[in-house]
Amino acid sequence: MNAIVLEAAQGQQGGGMSMIIMMVVLFAIVYFFMIRPQNKKQKEIQKFRNALTVGQDVVTIGGIHGTVKAINEDEGTVTLEVATGVKITFAKEAINPIATNNKK
Repeated sequence: MNAIVLEAAQGQQGGGMSMIIMMVVLFAIVYFFMIRPQNKKQKEIQKFRNALTVGQDVVTIGGIHGTVKAINEDEGTVTLEVATGVKITFAKEAINPIATNNKK
């Protein structure tokens, strides 16, 4: 009877260690396939928005096409000319780098 209890206790200890290893492996998989690529994408988007220049054609996240006429770094805004004489001010975060890069 004592041998059965000892074997069961040893089996549980090994199972606990394998559970910890499995959790670490699962976290590593989530990190490398989900978290890391998202952080990399966010850095690329921020780099694009910081590199905006006057005269560049862009598209906002709302789908408005325009040309950058002014950039205010202090307020974090961009003024776009969407038609002749029509200027609209947007937050830098409203510029869509994905649509802008695909625009011809």
